[in-house]
Amino acid sequence: MKEFKGNEMEINKGLKILTFTAPWCGDCKFIEPFLPLIEKEHQNFDFVEINIDDFKEIAEKMSVKGIPSFVALSDGKEIGRFVNGDRKTKAQIDQFIDGLEIK
Repeated sequence: MKEFKGNEMEINKGLKILTFTAPWCGDCKFIEPFLPLIEKEHQNFDFVEINIDDFKEIAEKMSVKGIPSFVALSDGKEIGRFVNGDRKTKAQIDQFIDGLEIK
């Protein structure tokens, strides 16, 4: 997973899954082991991790209040989101990605 460096251009091109996390988030740590497998299974997306402590303005701009959260973009336009403060399973994340309508 690519770490967001602050350049919004890197998230506005192509198919992206933005993963909002924080180092202190227990539920974020819970999903870490299976994120590489999710990326491998969904190679049509580029996955970008955004640390909300470092990039609060991006989280606020995208109305992300709970972490871990996932926002899917196609050329910068939102095509779906899985946003809440609950612990997420691999199956739930896969279901979210599989349910996206890609245009």
